Amino acid sequence: MVNPVVRIPTRTSATGIEESRFAVNKRQGGFTFVELLFVIMIAALALALVGTSISSSISGAEMRNAARKVTAGLRYTRTKAILSKSEQVFHIDTETGRYQAADREPVILPEGMNVELNTARSELTSETAGGIRFFPDGGSTGGNVRLEANGRVYRVNVTWLTGEASLERAEEES
Repeated sequence: MVNPVVRIPTRTSATGIEESRFAVNKRQGGFTFVELLFVIMIAALALALVGTSISSSISGAEMRNAARKVTAGLRYTRTKAILSKSEQVFHIDTETGRYQAADREPVILPEGMNVELNTARSELTSETAGGIRFFPDGGSTGGNVRLEANGRVYRVNVTWLTGEASLERAEEES
């Protein structure tokens, strides 16, 4: 409904100038309760989406950090074998998500991370645990550690000839 405009007759002011006044049927300004609820629901939805994307980023950062730490642990074990002129083993338990580099304290990977170990059969200590052995000349038994969480896959490869550990982000495997 359109608000009607009513013309009020002109009048002459004390200065002799004609003035016209318009009386407008005004409704009080503001928002209805339904409009406010609608805006609040949109804001809550936007915050939920932002919160989800932030939590994905954090888990991605945790994933990268864990993969880098595993790589560093393998490199440390290789260096320890070369410097001590003795064999050293990097141990990992895929069931508990725990690994141990040479003579360091065990480290537990973040919860929810799937861990796989591909190594020489002689280095398996159980169905879910094993290691990668490094020799005094820098070589190793070779293998890789595959870390997966939230659709992201990282693989730490260890070459058998040189014992070098390298980190790569693998495409999601089916």
